[in-house]
Amino acid sequence: MPDDRPQGAPRHPRDMSLAELLEADPATLPEYADPKGRTILTKHRRRAIRECAAMGIDASNGDHALYICAAKGINVFGGRGPSMLGLAAGAGARTVDRRGKSDGDDGPGSSVMQAPVMLEPGRDLAGYQPATEAEREAEIRKIRRGLVRRRRRRLLGLALRLIVFVLLPTALVGYYYFNVATPMFETESEFVIQTAESPAGAAGGIGGILAGTGFATSQDSVVVQGYLSSREAFRRLDAEHGYIAHFQDPAIDGIQRLAPDASLDAAYDYYLDKVTIGYDPTEGVIRMAVIGATPEASQRFAEALIGYAEERVDGLTQEARGDQLRVAEDRYREAELDLERAEQRVLNLQEQRGVFSADVELNSQMSIINNLEMEAENRRLSLSEMLNNPQPNQTRVDVLRSEIARLDARIAELRGQLTQASDSTVSLARISAELRMAESALETRYIILQESVAAMETARLEAARQVRYLSLGVAPVAPVEATYPRKLENTVLAFIVFFGIYIMASITVSILREQVSV
Repeated sequence: MPDDRPQGAPRHPRDMSLAELLEADPATLPEYADPKGRTILTKHRRRAIRECAAMGIDASNGDHALYICAAKGINVFGGRGPSMLGLAAGAGARTVDRRGKSDGDDGPGSSVMQAPVMLEPGRDLAGYQPATEAEREAEIRKIRRGLVRRRRRRLLGLALRLIVFVLLPTALVGYYYFNVATPMFETESEFVIQTAESPAGAAGGIGGILAGTGFATSQDSVVVQGYLSSREAFRRLDAEHGYIAHFQDPAIDGIQRLAPDASLDAAYDYYLDKVTIGYDPTEGVIRMAVIGATPEASQRFAEALIGYAEERVDGLTQEARGDQLRVAEDRYREAELDLERAEQRVLNLQEQRGVFSADVELNSQMSIINNLEMEAENRRLSLSEMLNNPQPNQTRVDVLRSEIARLDARIAELRGQLTQASDSTVSLARISAELRMAESALETRYIILQESVAAMETARLEAARQVRYLSLGVAPVAPVEATYPRKLENTVLAFIVFFGIYIMASITVSILREQVSV
């Protein structure tokens, strides 16, 4: 095929023979470009270098190796190339049994193990001398030593990374927990809310069924749990027992110590970290754990919080009891006013009618009528006796008849006063009815007043006494030994955390490196 290039122009490496490529300076070779337009990646260059190493050719760089593989007709773009370990095994398999060849025997001893290579037309292997067996063995040993060195370097790098990123931080954490961290003491307590209210109001229905169980006071328990975790309880504890100053003590290590210039919000967050409140709704038990720098302080804080909780839970019904007392006092004052009005009405009736007591007046009137009737009856008997005489004294008869008439008239007049009213007087029956009604109203007001007095006294007793109690199942007792820090457990946990972070970071870096190299 004629060469159309001008005389003296340099030949393209793709047009060079294998011998010319081996003799050419790799630094002067241009970057390899695939004739089919395929993209040349780093993995293709690495595979070309491995193919050259398998043939015993020492390629200077990836482009040099690609030109050599193209000259030998090796496709580095398809399939999987030989591995580094396969190079060592393949080098011995492609050796020629020179002993069989020298004997001129075409049997198994004279077979060539190297696979045939398809060459492109116009290309030859002039000037190429295959490596000897000793050279191949030396190259295999060199590759193996390189693999061992690379493996050692990787193991050393792994060990250094583990030391720097896992063991050293774990050692620092362990040193802090075992030698620097200030011991903290935790006081635990358990309590339930009891009620002293009369169960009469909840004797029937669901209230009677739940009375005496944890569900009956579950609402109070939830309120207490929220109160102990509130800023109000924190500020009261600090005001009465110096909570913030206790944890700002310079004797506490810098990590656990509350900063001297800490704000109230930061101190409150610190309080929530040191005080743990839990509530079991099935049992109705509230569990509290309080941490302090000294056993006495932790016990003092726990007892103070329990006292605050008891005051708060008792105060939940204080407003209702106070309202009951106010209602009872108002009813008492109204009963007093009604009683005064009833008494005034009775008094006015007595003054207006001129009768102190209708019953007494009626009895007196009836007594007079009875006496007059008896006297009139006696006069009638006397008159009857005189009329039975043959010659009665007419004068005496007239006198008796006149007396009987006057007595009957008086009796009729008195009876008329009992039931009949005149223009100037009121009947005694009406007076009696009015007085009886007024006195009945007065008696009713007396009864209402007595009931209001009893209700007011009961409300006063309820308002003054405590109706909610915190019954301690586990009293707060100061611990003898420090509860925190848990040195061994925290150190092991730190090791697991650092090791997990290292593993995740290593996997992430490996994935990113693989994505970049593709």
